[in-house]
Amino acid sequence: MVHFVITDPVSTLRDFGVQVTAQRVAVLKAVASQPHITADGIAEIAKAEIGTISRQSVYDTLNVLVDKGLVRRIQPVGSPALYEDRVGDNHHHLICRSCARVVDVDCSVGLMPCLTAADDMGFVIDEAEVAYWGHCPECVAADASPDAQQTMSLPQGSHTHPPHTSVRRTTTTGETQHG
Repeated sequence: MVHFVITDPVSTLRDFGVQVTAQRVAVLKAVASQPHITADGIAEIAKAEIGTISRQSVYDTLNVLVDKGLVRRIQPVGSPALYEDRVGDNHHHLICRSCARVVDVDCSVGLMPCLTAADDMGFVIDEAEVAYWGHCPECVAADASPDAQQTMSLPQGSHTHPPHTSVRRTTTTGETQHG
């Protein structure tokens, strides 16, 4: 799998065998314009570009683009689905517990060690989704300020998000296993 950059959405859609429509071009451009964007965010950008697009059309288009491998759908636990155009390179994500910022991070050091499960249970693993949970540098700095320490309402050790790591493996047939 090779990561590619979308420079011409019309050609890209044709190259992947997807019928070109104004809605599909607008949705693909919206995803390319902002990494880790929600469907609502995509709808807003697409609507600004082409004037009108139904929410259902956005979801239908995203499903087609995900199925064709043009867009990747991720869904961190407790968050809405996010869409990105960085596909085909088995990268992972850093997610801030405070501000929900999501950033790409390349696969662990080595030859994709995340694809070597302790017990693959007979699966041929070709992708691993890893979400590293923590706090981004900006939120750490803000939490360290005296004003922030006075306004913190959660007791030490409380979490507003799920555990520190989440792994979801997707098989070639699209089945998802959580572990």
